[in-house]
Amino acid sequence: MNVLKFAWRNLWRQKRRTLITAFSIGFGVLLAVTFTGTGDYGYSNMINAGARMGLGHITIEPAGYNQAPSLDKRLKDTGALRQAVREMPGIDAVIVRIVGQAMFASARKTVSGMFLGIDPAQESPEQNLFLRSIIEGDIFSGTSGSAVVIGQKMAKKLDLRLGKKLIYTTTDAEGEIVSEIARVSAIFETGVDEIDGGMVLLPIDRLRSTLRYGPDEATLIAVTIHDERHALRLKKAIAERVGHPKREILSWQETQPDLAGIIALDRGGNYISQVLVGLLIAAGIFNTLLMSVMERKKEFGVMLAVGLSPANLFKLVVVESLWLALIGLLAGVIMTTPWYAYLYTIGIDLSGAMGDNYSAGGVLIDPIFKIKLYKESVAGILIGVFTLTILSGLYPAWRVARLPPVESLKTA
Repeated sequence: MNVLKFAWRNLWRQKRRTLITAFSIGFGVLLAVTFTGTGDYGYSNMINAGARMGLGHITIEPAGYNQAPSLDKRLKDTGALRQAVREMPGIDAVIVRIVGQAMFASARKTVSGMFLGIDPAQESPEQNLFLRSIIEGDIFSGTSGSAVVIGQKMAKKLDLRLGKKLIYTTTDAEGEIVSEIARVSAIFETGVDEIDGGMVLLPIDRLRSTLRYGPDEATLIAVTIHDERHALRLKKAIAERVGHPKREILSWQETQPDLAGIIALDRGGNYISQVLVGLLIAAGIFNTLLMSVMERKKEFGVMLAVGLSPANLFKLVVVESLWLALIGLLAGVIMTTPWYAYLYTIGIDLSGAMGDNYSAGGVLIDPIFKIKLYKESVAGILIGVFTLTILSGLYPAWRVARLPPVESLKTA
């Protein structure tokens, strides 16, 4: 007996039932792709946006700075450190920055916020969210001038425009209060109120002079990488290369714990949803196969009576579930491909439902609903659906293998 052909013919005796079950499997694939793709795209975007807001995917900083940030804690020899890390594979950019708190004032009022000292030569719109979000003016070209870039909300609060003066006051490396005057050269808008109302970009060398830093000192080195999923592995590799008791190498999970918590919570809910969908699909497949087996008791009894072994009957039903899995996966590919292509390239605009503040954990969220899948996610979905279908057929197959031939002929 050719088990594959025989199982295929058996499956199409009830075409409607088979097609409905295949559609159910296909719809399950579509749901799994949507759930997983939403996570892959959303988590990746949030992590990358957080990294480009100052700290990177991996941060090199003075020991103890993450627990108690202070401008008297600083890295030395940042040029050598930057060069050593840039040579490593998987690294996108290595950027030296100074981060701190300050009071910002105009003739109108005073607000508190954060400053980010940068070297425009090391930065790019791809690695710096603020540069990509500039809506007026231009970023300062050097590192020693008196220009400053502020957020749109801060500009509104302080009644500032391009060319207007901004006074910032902070404490230097020795704890002394210092103030400087700068002129607004550009205004950015990220869509995150906390950032647009409280972040200022300053030339790094001018800031070093103000804070009494050495020419090669900074608060931290932000490292951005090609693939955020490799952050922990690259963190260990960087620690092996430039690790020192006076320095800490931290991943984004450690520098942005709020973001890490939001992603972990959402990912857990995503997994639960997928498990529930999988169980519902498995129940439908199980019902289809069990009904098919119960309706064919007489046929199976005849097979057993003429000498077919229970093991071969077991194999026959398992092969039927195998065919059902393959048909369902094919249906899933056909149903999912146009849906995935649309969401991957165009997406659905949810800005109306999200309001004006597109943020979570202080990180920008893309208001356009899109999806993308990593290779391992595709493999996981296909293997998961295939395995569920096969497992759903094991009990009906076991029932067939235990049928008494004579009783089956009597009760059929």
